[in-house]
Amino acid sequence: MLPGLILFFIGLAGVFALAMTRAPLVLWAACLAVYTFALQLGLGVGTLHAPVFPLWAWIGWLIAAGLFALSFTDIRRRFVTKPAFRALKGAMPKISATEREALEAGTVGWDAQLFSGTPDWDKIRDVPGLELTDEERAFLDGPTEELCTKLNDWQIRRQRDLPEDVWRFIAEEGFLGMLISKPHGGLGFSAQAQSLVLGKIGSRSADGTVIVMVPNSLGPGELIENFGTEQQKSHYLPRLARGEEIPCFALTGPFSGSDAAAMRDVGTVTMGEHEGKATLGIRLTWNKRYITLAPKATLLGLAFRLEDPENLLGKGTDLGITLGLIPTGHPGVEIGRRHAPTGAAFPNGPTSGKDVFIPLEWIIGGEAGIGQGWPMLMSCLAAGRSISLPAMGAAAAKSMLRNTTAYARVRRQFGLPIGYMEGIEEPLARMVENAYVLEGARAVTASMVSSGEKPAVISALLKYVSTERMRQSLNDAMDIHGGRGICDGPSNYLQSAYQMMPIGITVEGANILTRSLIVFAQGSIRSHPYLLEELEALADSDKERGFERFAKAFDGHLSFSHGNLFGAFFHNATFGIFAGAPAETGLTRRWWRQLARASRSFALVADVSIASLGGGLKKHQRLTGHLADALAELYMLTCLLKRFEDDGAQPADIKLMGYAAKNTLARFDAALDAALADYPVPGVGPALRQFVFPFGFKRRGAPGREAKAIVRQALTPGAFRDRLTRDIFVSYDPENATGILEDALLQVTACEAAERKLESAIRKGAVTRNFETDWIGEAVTKGIVTEEEGEKLRVMYDRVARAIAVDDFDPAELTGNAKLRPGPDKSSQHMAAE
Repeated sequence: MLPGLILFFIGLAGVFALAMTRAPLVLWAACLAVYTFALQLGLGVGTLHAPVFPLWAWIGWLIAAGLFALSFTDIRRRFVTKPAFRALKGAMPKISATEREALEAGTVGWDAQLFSGTPDWDKIRDVPGLELTDEERAFLDGPTEELCTKLNDWQIRRQRDLPEDVWRFIAEEGFLGMLISKPHGGLGFSAQAQSLVLGKIGSRSADGTVIVMVPNSLGPGELIENFGTEQQKSHYLPRLARGEEIPCFALTGPFSGSDAAAMRDVGTVTMGEHEGKATLGIRLTWNKRYITLAPKATLLGLAFRLEDPENLLGKGTDLGITLGLIPTGHPGVEIGRRHAPTGAAFPNGPTSGKDVFIPLEWIIGGEAGIGQGWPMLMSCLAAGRSISLPAMGAAAAKSMLRNTTAYARVRRQFGLPIGYMEGIEEPLARMVENAYVLEGARAVTASMVSSGEKPAVISALLKYVSTERMRQSLNDAMDIHGGRGICDGPSNYLQSAYQMMPIGITVEGANILTRSLIVFAQGSIRSHPYLLEELEALADSDKERGFERFAKAFDGHLSFSHGNLFGAFFHNATFGIFAGAPAETGLTRRWWRQLARASRSFALVADVSIASLGGGLKKHQRLTGHLADALAELYMLTCLLKRFEDDGAQPADIKLMGYAAKNTLARFDAALDAALADYPVPGVGPALRQFVFPFGFKRRGAPGREAKAIVRQALTPGAFRDRLTRDIFVSYDPENATGILEDALLQVTACEAAERKLESAIRKGAVTRNFETDWIGEAVTKGIVTEEEGEKLRVMYDRVARAIAVDDFDPAELTGNAKLRPGPDKSSQHMAAE
């Protein structure tokens, strides 16, 4: 009995080893033959002494023979690959032209490693850390800091625009030309620098950062730089860099929102008159909306479908999506009216035109750019979406954290700072985690773009995650501030970001569709190691060539699938202790192993979903949404660990790193659990569950005691808090609301010991505190605090009173009958008795 049991476990270990190493079929056949023979010897059957072959021995030898036969390419292709090719050729989805262009745009990087189930750690660890040139750092610390001091959020929101001197400063200092190369008059900054500049401005004013962001994102500047003719580059780029031209880009229309390829804006190739001469050009009709900067724009970038019914260009009649450059003063251009998106101040509005004639040289790229609009847009979007909104999301999380931790420390209720209450600790811990992880993801992704990558899948994923977590941090900040956060006025530092938060959720691909249709549904095709090649092979019009391509990919796919099947079970059953991790990782080794384990599980579920649903995958958007969430958590865990290492593995950050890693893995398990619970193919979800959750339970998030530790760190001024909120605008100006708050925090922590003595005396009845008595003077007289401590306490209470004050107005001011002049909140004149 014992030898048989030992041989059984040896055989089981051999199966896992062969599958996980993706061994060739001939090796499988050889190992099975040897194992069957050894089993016969060990059990004493099927030998000269016991010649009767049991059924299991026959089965073992037959399977070994079958595997050996299939190891021959011709036999395998005839009996396995060919039938699969025929069955799948009509079942798998065909990729449309616009979808193909979207898939081919950008690059594949770390997302493919996560889809593989066996990440190559060098691919992520070779991404540079947060690096800026001296020039970029000087710009961040100089002109960007100065711009932040000029931005008055309350004034901007009331006037619904930036003051003219601020517009002028932005143009003159080159903010509108950060992505334009130096030879064309721009600053030529890296993606990392652009991201940090946008984030710092955004931490001061959401409207301000949108105005700087748009010319440096998907729009005329980037498109001309990458695809324009030499004449377009030499004419427009210097003018755009100097702010002499204000650009906007019109893509979205009433009937083409997230489905931008369905646009109804049409241009027709025809003869017309331009500058008094008969010219071959385009007659355009368009109707666009939600176009940022349009009301102030001097240069309109326009996406439209181009048709040539008379084939005047000799390229056919349907030429595809094309991009044009149109001066907004051109006859027939309707522009200037404004939308009012959530009350934001940045200019945004519609544009339209009917039968507007433009020459062919106004096409971006000239005649060579005809029909190339969609790949141009997708290529730029892959990089731009990695920078702008992730920068805003990370900056919002960091600024909300800095202001909210200060407020939670200086604001007292029931005799203690509200930040010490467990009910407040919970959202504060969430805010700490969001700020740390989002900044890590922002920095890692910006470094990828700075290195030349255009991460299409990661950019969509990060846009969705960063804006959703921004929303979470803003909601938490509002909850903690309570009435202080909802009363608008010059001293409200939350209102603008909270008011504009839905815009970030909606633009550059609404989150609700990015999550369900792009991150996984398109990402699975783009990032899977074999799927795209298989789909292209199945669609190949040359069947013989298509079959050859398919056969190579299909062989790899089969090996990949059973490798992940056994690998996922093994690593989940052994809790990831044998999973791979980068060398010399030290404190993070445990979490890298858990990332490898999670990647195996994700790769298995993703692969089975693709195989079982085929062309119907996009219809099952609950499933693709859950799998998008799972992929997002894998990426955020990667960035979390990389940030910790790039920051020098700071001892003060160890608890936060572990806390965030536990929560990330718990959310990953929850996402996979939700995907399997609602799996659309009967029986597949429960079957996969045995491999992903072999013991039936999921990982849990970090316990509350760990949250308390990191929150107490964040409530204290110092290096930890500064590192959490790095590269945002921090004011110490006593006339600025956040400057008052920072000063109050410093005063409170400096007076902590004296305040503790005073509060103890008040509780014991030794000192009476109300609005009618000089209770600090009484404490000094009775020797409870020294005279010096008393003076410091008076300053501290004055700063705290100013920090928690809210604005009030004369009713006529709020009805528009008088100029708004906020009056003093009585709490700024004295401290309420607590």
